[in-house]
Amino acid sequence: MKITFRLNEKPVSVDADADMPLLWALRDLLGATGTKYGCGIAQCGACTVHVDGKPRRSCVTPVSSIDGRNIATIEGVDDPVAQALQAAWAELDVPQCGFCQSGQIMSAIALLRAVPRPDDAQIDAAMAGNICRCAAYHRIRGGIHLAAAKLDGEPA
Repeated sequence: MKITFRLNEKPVSVDADADMPLLWALRDLLGATGTKYGCGIAQCGACTVHVDGKPRRSCVTPVSSIDGRNIATIEGVDDPVAQALQAAWAELDVPQCGFCQSGQIMSAIALLRAVPRPDDAQIDAAMAGNICRCAAYHRIRGGIHLAAAKLDGEPA
């Protein structure tokens, strides 16, 4: 089945089984390897991408369901929110092993776009579905707060 969509603002087409998870189409057919495989059952968040601006677990999203849609992966996010988060991640040394971080950042981008100055409870709720095996949760939360402050024009 031919599926056509926009990947990181560029039109693409894949010839894949309708049931193929979007994750595998991204990684194996399109070379977008920043999106990671973690659990395969939408529980860990490592495979988080944005579908029409909303976070979605690509490991359980059939590629046929994204025909005509806009998909953003970690490779394609470069707006001020993404830049602030990436800078905060580096400044605070958020990642340990780094495996889950693309999914963490994609979820955090969606949060800050919806809630520019989230409190701890809002961060915890938005990030609850993203598992970090290294348990860097306090640094992830700190990175989100720092990015929000930078976006709001506060000194770091």
